[in-house]
Amino acid sequence: MNPSESLQVPLKSADGEDRGTLAVPIHQLDQRVRYSLLKEAVVMYRARKRVGTHETKTRSQVAGSNKKPWRQKGTGRARAGTRKSPLWRGGGIIFGPHPRDYSYDINRKQRKLAVRSALLSKFLDGQVVILDGLRLEGVKTKPLAKALSALGIRGSCLIGTQGIDKNLTLSARNIPGVLVSPLKDFNALDVLNARTVLLTREAFDFLSANALERALEPQESAFRDRVSRDNSVSRDNSPQNSSPQDSGPQDSSPQDSGLENSSPPKSGKE
Repeated sequence: MNPSESLQVPLKSADGEDRGTLAVPIHQLDQRVRYSLLKEAVVMYRARKRVGTHETKTRSQVAGSNKKPWRQKGTGRARAGTRKSPLWRGGGIIFGPHPRDYSYDINRKQRKLAVRSALLSKFLDGQVVILDGLRLEGVKTKPLAKALSALGIRGSCLIGTQGIDKNLTLSARNIPGVLVSPLKDFNALDVLNARTVLLTREAFDFLSANALERALEPQESAFRDRVSRDNSVSRDNSPQNSSPQDSGPQDSSPQDSGLENSSPPKSGKE
């Protein structure tokens, strides 16, 4: 693959009419598709989506008596000290899973390069379409569904816009598999999960006018908000720095403690 070459991307109207092609230079995306980096990014994003609420009970958490089932010797049975033993049915679990956070991060440059490499793979596979002339006056799902059907888009679709388009976002939320996201909020997982990447003409012009390196600046906060919106704790509810008056009693001075004029204890012999 020659980095100096350009890829031709089809340009279509909302009615499905062909309006020619637009060229995107390969060097603005990446020199090659970095599969190992894409895997690392996808594993990271999928790990962030894990809730991690699995739980098992240890022998100390299992309900039951702590009484020794039978005496140590003389019964012919194996010795046993508790009914909560992990060896017994209904006992505790050894090394079982407990609630934990699976999320982790990779370098910012890696995230930035991963989304560019993911877009390059979509451009090379011919899974990118530029949409021209889509205007939604209000929140209407039917016109958007009609436009997607006219474009021949089946399955999952990622619609990229230049900025936040409220009408488009609300109109697409009732269509299964369709996700609307500003260009700056693209990440490698969303791009790879989509069978078709649909870019508006304004978003593509924004890519052409600005370097892709700047346009695809990863906004990790948007991804985290979308994944953990229900489980996150707002900053307003976090404990604030307490003032000295609220932090409890202060250290007393020697005068207040009564130790200023105290004399050492006298011995019994004088």
